[in-house]
Amino acid sequence: MPNFTVPNGDQWNSKPAWKLPGWCEPVMVASILFFAMFMTRKRDYKIFDRTSSGAGYLDGTSNGSTDYLLPEDTDSDNEYDDISTAKNLPKVRRICCWKVTTPNTSRFRNNIHSRVLQRFPFLIEMFYWIINYAFYRMTSVLSSKLFAGRGIWEVAQEHGIAVLEAEEYGMLRFLFPVRERDVQQWFMQGHQDALTILNKAYALIHIPGTVGSVTSSHGICMSTDIDSFICWYYYVAPSFNTFAIARRTLTLTNFCAFVTFVIYPCMPPRLLPQEYGFLDTVRHDDAQSVWMSGKFVNQLAAMPSMHFGYSFCIGMAMIYHSGLFRRTLERGEVRKNIFWKIFYLIVGVGYPSFILTTIVATANHYIMDAMVATFFVFFSFFCNKVFYLFIPLEDLLLFIIRADKPIPTTGDRFHERGGRL
Repeated sequence: MPNFTVPNGDQWNSKPAWKLPGWCEPVMVASILFFAMFMTRKRDYKIFDRTSSGAGYLDGTSNGSTDYLLPEDTDSDNEYDDISTAKNLPKVRRICCWKVTTPNTSRFRNNIHSRVLQRFPFLIEMFYWIINYAFYRMTSVLSSKLFAGRGIWEVAQEHGIAVLEAEEYGMLRFLFPVRERDVQQWFMQGHQDALTILNKAYALIHIPGTVGSVTSSHGICMSTDIDSFICWYYYVAPSFNTFAIARRTLTLTNFCAFVTFVIYPCMPPRLLPQEYGFLDTVRHDDAQSVWMSGKFVNQLAAMPSMHFGYSFCIGMAMIYHSGLFRRTLERGEVRKNIFWKIFYLIVGVGYPSFILTTIVATANHYIMDAMVATFFVFFSFFCNKVFYLFIPLEDLLLFIIRADKPIPTTGDRFHERGGRL
C-alpha cells in the first residue's frame, strides 16, 4: 500500500458541516413537497364544486377520468390510452400475451378524496416515493438478518476493503487511474476550504437539490435529492409520458440499489480502519446532517452510490430537457434559445461531476460505487417499462379505496408558457 498521511486533530483545520436541529430538515422536506403540490395543482378545478371540469391536457374523455393504462390494441407508449368510452366498463389491460380485467374507478370520481387528488395530482407521486422509502428502510434490517452469523459490520468492512483492492489490483484497474485517498489527501493538504464546501454540500445537498429538482443511500435524504427533481420535472416536463420515463428510471434504479444494499453491505471509506488513510471529514467535531445518523440511515450502503446515481440521472434529464441533441420536439414544445440550452447542458454535466467529487473527497463512496450506479441508471432506463406489470395492482388499490386516478398537470403550464421552462 502506498504511503499517505492521516492528519491528526491539530493538522485538520477545515470547518465541519453544520449541525441543524433534528426537526429542521424534515420541515424543509415537507415544505418543498407541499410547495410542489401547490404549484402542480389543477388551477381550474374546485374540490367542492362538482360542476368543475375534470378534463385536462392529457384527457379526451367525457367523464374526466384518466388512468395509467397498459396498451391494449395499439403500439402507443402513452400511459393514458383510453380503452372504452362506455360508462364504468371494466378496464382490459394487456400484459405481454395476457389480458387482465380490472375494475373501472371512474364511478368514484366525485368522492371527496378523488376530488382532492384531482385538485392536487402530485399527491400520487408523493405516495409512490413513500413506498420507495419504506423499501429502503427494509434494506438495513434484511441485510443484518442475512449476515447475522458473521456480523454485518465485519462483512461490510471486508467488502469495502475488497472494493479498494479490486480498484488497485484487479483486472479492471485501468478504469481507476485515480485513488480515493489521493483525492481526499489533495483536498486536506492545502485545499481545506474547498473540502469545507464539499462537507456542507454532502450533508444537505439532497434536500434542496432533489425535492425541488427524485432518493439517496443515506435515509430520507434519499427521498429529498430525488424528490426535488421529481417536483421540478413534474412541473416543467413537456408531457407526462416524458416525466414518467424519468420517474420509472429513478424508481427502478432505487430497487436495483436496494437489492445490492441487502446482499452486498459495503462500508464507506470513512469508516474503514485508520490505516487505510481516510478521514471522516463530514462528521468532524460531531457536526453533521440529521440524515447521516440515527434511524434514518443505513450506514453500510456505500455500494452503489445513489448520491451519484441520482445526480447522473438528473443530469441526463437536464441534457434532454435542453433540446440540444434532439432534432424533433414533443407536441407543443418550443425550442429553447441558446442561453437555456447551454444552461441546462452545464447543469447536466456539472451537477453529477460535482457530486462525484464530493462523495470521493469526503470518503463517503468509492469510485467503483459511482460506476455501478451509472450502470444501474442505464439498465433502468432501458427496462423501465417493467413497472407496467404493476398497473393492475394500482387499479385494484384505487378500487379498494374508492378513488379515481387524477389527470396529471404535467405539460399544462409548459404549453401555456410556450415551452420555455
